[in-house]
Amino acid sequence: MGPHADRADHAAKPADAADSGPRPETGADTPKPETPDTAAAAVIADAVHPRHAGPDDTGPDAEAASATAADSQGVGPGTGRTPSRRPPSLTRDTARPEGGGRAAPGAASAPARQWPLLTVLALAGLGLVIVGSDAFADAFRVGTILIGVALLTGAVMRRTLPSVGMLAVRSRFTDMVTYGLLGTLIVLLALVTQPKPWLDVPFLEDAVHFTVR
Repeated sequence: MGPHADRADHAAKPADAADSGPRPETGADTPKPETPDTAAAAVIADAVHPRHAGPDDTGPDAEAASATAADSQGVGPGTGRTPSRRPPSLTRDTARPEGGGRAAPGAASAPARQWPLLTVLALAGLGLVIVGSDAFADAFRVGTILIGVALLTGAVMRRTLPSVGMLAVRSRFTDMVTYGLLGTLIVLLALVTQPKPWLDVPFLEDAVHFTVR
């Protein structure tokens, strides 16, 4: 071969050597460039779903990220807006009703802390036992009146006591109206029950005769 072929071989060798050198690896492990939109999305995601604090999550960087997330959501000292007080879309617990605290100090036993509820239940249970046993002539009337009195007692305790424990179901006004109305109706029905009613209400008799007739 001639001298021109030798020159061509020498000229091709540096190019081959450059091509055969180490090349940058490409694949899943290669870090991708972080764009401003990606960084903002990551900051907002951390603000909405905060991670557990760890050794690398404290410091000026974490505080700066929190401030940036608050600014991006329009909440912060500089924006003049406060966090929303709207209830969460998913309720995880139930608020204690008004006056639903324990009726005795925390050192007392569980029955002592719930004595208002136990009093109402004991009176109602005694009335049911009297009605079920039918031990005397007016057992049904007396037992029913005792059940109504139990509900009225609950209404009185709901009104007078600051805390009644588990006897509190809703607000104080709602519990008073519910217990008082049910107790009054039960007592009245027990008093006007035939035969030989203990309470004579003329318009009730007329209403019954008109309805039956």
